[in-house]
Amino acid sequence: MKQLSIVVLLLIFCIGCSSIQQKNENKQVNILWLFGEDIDPWMPIYGDSTITTPSIDFLANNGVTFTNCYSMSPVCSPARSGIFTGAMPTTIGMHNHRTGRTVTTSLPDYVKVVPQLFKAHGYHTFSTGKDDYNWSYNWEDYWTGTYTEKKHFGKTGTGSWNDRKEGQAFFGVIELYGGKNHKKPSVLVDPKEVNVPPYYPDIPSVRKEIADHYNQIKVTDNEIGEIIEQLKKDGLYENTIIVFFSDNGYKLLRDKQFLYDAGLHMPMVFSAPGNPLLLQQKGIRKDLISLLDLTATTLNLAGISIPDYMESKDLFEKGYHRDYIIAARDRCDFTIDRIRAVRTNQFKYIKNFMTDRPLMQLQYRSHKPTYKALMKAYKDGVPFASEWLSDVRPPEELYDLQKDPYELHNLAENPSYKKELDALRLTLNNWIKETDDKGQYPESKEQLQAVYQRYGDRCINPEYDKIKSDNL
Repeated sequence: MKQLSIVVLLLIFCIGCSSIQQKNENKQVNILWLFGEDIDPWMPIYGDSTITTPSIDFLANNGVTFTNCYSMSPVCSPARSGIFTGAMPTTIGMHNHRTGRTVTTSLPDYVKVVPQLFKAHGYHTFSTGKDDYNWSYNWEDYWTGTYTEKKHFGKTGTGSWNDRKEGQAFFGVIELYGGKNHKKPSVLVDPKEVNVPPYYPDIPSVRKEIADHYNQIKVTDNEIGEIIEQLKKDGLYENTIIVFFSDNGYKLLRDKQFLYDAGLHMPMVFSAPGNPLLLQQKGIRKDLISLLDLTATTLNLAGISIPDYMESKDLFEKGYHRDYIIAARDRCDFTIDRIRAVRTNQFKYIKNFMTDRPLMQLQYRSHKPTYKALMKAYKDGVPFASEWLSDVRPPEELYDLQKDPYELHNLAENPSYKKELDALRLTLNNWIKETDDKGQYPESKEQLQAVYQRYGDRCINPEYDKIKSDNL
């Protein structure tokens, strides 16, 4: 009888353990995006030891670091429009910077935004910081919590994981102001100690900009450490996957808004420091990936099906591979342009569609001290790779990134590279046709009117001529 009681107790214990294990297996995982704005990968995990980033290193050491991640756009709102839909902004008509602010712009009916998909699966969704999408929407359809709104800059959320129901999993986005952060770390980087890329003149204002960005990365790293500690205090650390990434490069003149690697190369770390089994892998991935792949990967980690329309791919899917990534730049603020790039592991092909205007045409930074200092250095003959400041730009650019990582020597007219040029040109042309790249079509009169009403005399591109005449 005594032996029978022991057997019964063991059976009850085993059944209890099994149910607990099943409950844990069925528990939805939390996903937290730490979204660093305008951040270049100037960090030890990417081979740059100018500063230390202990919090980012911690995430990297407990997850997967992608060293060859490139954005689909070098400016925030198109990049974010791609990230939150899993589609190329050029495919869904969200490629022009900051549309949908004063003119109602809608996504195609078939497109679902990431927080909508998470909400449909019972998740608490929140966003802290700015959204910056290129379409109009109702906040409550995507996020919980409150928000503020500025006419031209979108919505800024104030949500939190603490607003969720008890036991509810969350998908959250915390905006880290990164390259726009005005806070200072306790120890500042000395501008005299930084390296200046050869495509910039070695002048004080450029050194200061570079040092400022290192300081901003240090501040961002401190903020990440504070968020990790808060997850621990709130008992969420062991069931949360943390993703750290950025949208586009730093605000230096040839970086942000342009399709050179400095505008596209992004940090990307998937980490589960509290519970490595959530990712089931760690280490460094050197394969070529698109920032767009953040979307499908996030959904898959949460067990959410990836919609068929998405051009995003799951980074952890067996056999994941990209032969190339595509990047696009169109209108930024009031400056109308159209540039496309195809990047492989070895080559970068850039197509400049609007060669009637210089690369550095009038733009939002034209009145900034660094812009003026750069133009003065160029006119004064300060030595640096200065072709990009010329009034003339080539229709095509080709760079051998293994030999020329700074993209200084255009090989497009070099007959030795004709095979590579022809192949990448064909890749781009086919992609434009297959995806119906919306950048090939003129922007609506209504949208151009809204841009002109905001920026006035700075709208000097010929596309505004009809708008101006109508406003006389």
